[in-house]
Amino acid sequence: MGNSVLALSSVVSMLGGLVFGYELAIISGALLQLQSEFHLSCFQQEAVVSALLIGALLASVIGGFLIDRHGRRNSILFSNLLVLGGSLILVISGSVFVLVVGRITVGFAMSISSMSCCIFVSEMVSPKQRGVLVTLYEAGITVGILIAYAMNYLFSEVREGWKYMFGLAIAPALVQFISILFLPSTSVTYVKETCESQGHIGLIQLTSVTEEEDDVVKSQRADEQYSVLALFQTKDNMRTRTFIGLGLVLFQQFTGQPNVLFYASTIFQSAGFEGDTSALLASVGLGVVKVIATLISMVSADRVGRRRLLIFGCVIMTTSLFVIGLLGKHSLHDSRRHCGADASITNSTPLAQNGIDPIEERIISHSASAGQRLGSFANESAVSGSSGIFANQPAGHDIVNWIILISMMAYVSAYSIGFGPMTWLILSEIFPAGLRGRAFAFANCFNWAANLLVTFTFLNIIDALGLPWTFMLYGINGVAAVVFIYFMLPETKGKSLEEIDRDLSVKR
Repeated sequence: MGNSVLALSSVVSMLGGLVFGYELAIISGALLQLQSEFHLSCFQQEAVVSALLIGALLASVIGGFLIDRHGRRNSILFSNLLVLGGSLILVISGSVFVLVVGRITVGFAMSISSMSCCIFVSEMVSPKQRGVLVTLYEAGITVGILIAYAMNYLFSEVREGWKYMFGLAIAPALVQFISILFLPSTSVTYVKETCESQGHIGLIQLTSVTEEEDDVVKSQRADEQYSVLALFQTKDNMRTRTFIGLGLVLFQQFTGQPNVLFYASTIFQSAGFEGDTSALLASVGLGVVKVIATLISMVSADRVGRRRLLIFGCVIMTTSLFVIGLLGKHSLHDSRRHCGADASITNSTPLAQNGIDPIEERIISHSASAGQRLGSFANESAVSGSSGIFANQPAGHDIVNWIILISMMAYVSAYSIGFGPMTWLILSEIFPAGLRGRAFAFANCFNWAANLLVTFTFLNIIDALGLPWTFMLYGINGVAAVVFIYFMLPETKGKSLEEIDRDLSVKR
């Protein structure tokens, strides 16, 4: 019985992340066919792509109340229904307006799912298992992204292939919906009491101390007095907890992770990757590295600790940013400006091939409306006609390019070990149970807003500072992030949620 609950919790966490990653990434390939079939202008492309962000932001505002009032399990079930409904809307859509409605629906569902899944799983399992299962959600995201880009490739030449791309999200959403029906609807306290009444003490491997169970019950009752305003009060050191949560989500974005990954296509171009096949292999390699790094983080979260993984990952990210910034002065190509129907198609291709992070989809539309300031890798590769990996590069230049590529891999790996999974794991741990949903939603709202700010100012910052100095700026933010984590973040490894709450309630 215990293994069944643990297995189902793993499935729910993994599938939640998989649907999240798939839905965010699939647009980069579907947009190519949508643009052709619906004759989308730059503004319409932006509307279709950014609709997901609108839905996610809306869910971040009201989702916390939904999660705390109706429960984590019911919220996940609701998000599954919304994914199913939104996917069906997208499949049968015959106009841009319907596409936007479907994308908003899916975006709302994904945001609700991302918050409720992390909280639900963190409350369902023991402290020794919490790190693995919550970070399993991040692993699901990376796998979902890879599957999405694989589907983009498979259906790229299929008539109305975009319908299959959107429709395939129904399968994992259905499996998650069915799986969670077999899990209890309340926290570990209810599960443990049910186990004891049925003589199944080992349903979930938690501590056997009954005093801890009493603390959970008392904590849950006391949490009923919290309002959202409690996030800004000094009582129980709540203001500090909010500061920690916001610091993590803001530094996660202000170190430039969506933009560094967006610029992957240009970095690959600068390194001499020629031809669509080489670019595809490079992007797949980057994605595989991201998945492997996330799995390493998942295994290490409960052994090494959240704090150490965050510091380690942030140091590697910062170092990689400085290396790319310093060497980029001698390697990266100049950008070009043009916008139009044909340009939109060709310039979206690098993202379909090389995009890894979910946030990149929003940059497709922004790049089009802003004039496509970044060069088209696919177009230049077609012009070059070269089938090799490197072409016409001096020996010294090759070395610099390889260092940039290695730094890129290191950056992606470090983010997937540290900020990627650890931010959401910590957010699911540091707030009281009765306020956890609203606190998570509050931080998530700032996360989406920061993503929007960073990605939509990227092109203007490049114009003002140049790409190398942009990377250097992100590196400086990385240094500040290391300092913040070192002095502000407590270690939560191996502690129950109640122990973490008691520790954080004491002002330091």
